[in-house]
Amino acid sequence: MPKNRHWDWWVGGLLLGVFFLLELSIGSVPISFDQLIQLVFGGSPAVTEAVSNIFYKIRLPRAITAILAGVSISTAGLLMQTLFRNPLAGPSVLGITAGATLGVSVVTLSGGFISTSILLMQVGWGKSSLLILASILGATAILLLLVAISPFIKDNLILLLIGIMIGQLTIAMVSIFQYVSSPQEIQTYILWTLGSLSGASRSQVILMALTSFILISLTYTMATKLNIWQQGESFAQSVGLSPVKTRLIVIMLAGGLTGTITAFCGPIGFIGIAVPFLARVWRKTDDHRQVIPATILLGGLVMLICDLMAQLPGRQEVLPLNAVTACIGAPIVIILIVRNRRLRHTF
Repeated sequence: MPKNRHWDWWVGGLLLGVFFLLELSIGSVPISFDQLIQLVFGGSPAVTEAVSNIFYKIRLPRAITAILAGVSISTAGLLMQTLFRNPLAGPSVLGITAGATLGVSVVTLSGGFISTSILLMQVGWGKSSLLILASILGATAILLLLVAISPFIKDNLILLLIGIMIGQLTIAMVSIFQYVSSPQEIQTYILWTLGSLSGASRSQVILMALTSFILISLTYTMATKLNIWQQGESFAQSVGLSPVKTRLIVIMLAGGLTGTITAFCGPIGFIGIAVPFLARVWRKTDDHRQVIPATILLGGLVMLICDLMAQLPGRQEVLPLNAVTACIGAPIVIILIVRNRRLRHTF
């Protein structure tokens, strides 16, 4: 890393901290900086119980969830772009997100939500827990299918096409469920597909954090292998890297990250495609030892910014998260593609 480029990491970390504080303070009930300090360091008689509950039960879990979602989805997108050597590949390219969506549709549409809800609520499961369980099972099913067939596929293009076809198949099945469902069931499903960072409890946030930390740490340990893979499968084989094993590990890491976040937050678009691209442009390198940390930093920062804009500060309404990420991200990526001629040489 050039010696004169250390400062921008500090600037990125500072911006992440600033927007994290803004995420904690801005909302329908403003929390001042003084109150934040008092809450972080043990509270104060000046902080009301209502403000304390808002901070610990709503704002703090939401802010941490935003960072975890941005970091995980962005890292999964980087893995997919490297695997297929395609800057337009994202976490949903293998159908993992579609599998989670299908799982949720099974229990929310065509009468499934009502009957399954009654059954699971009798054993202590709530509505949000039911949707999370369905999403995890759906994503895991697709992931296991890909893991099972990937050793028999030697061409990445064929694997990519299979992933696209799986996604189209699940979309078709969801459309059939929607056609025969009631308006109430369709509304429940659509609300989940819009994406949200406010549904995770404290225990769920801890689970997300542990899962993301483990999978991202494993991703970073593969940085050198990812650099080799980026040179092409023939080159990877010539230096002793197994294409089948590498592909399998990357699929499992990306699938685990995508499935976990989709389960708790719903499908989140744009982040997994745009952030890895932004990280490469920022670092001006394809070295994953730099691109992975940059993707982590930018993923958390971009998601915090998107969620702040979705909350419409000072009002009760919250915009759909997916709409905000697309509106913010698409123009940025278009501008960068037009201005950055280096893109054609990136992959």
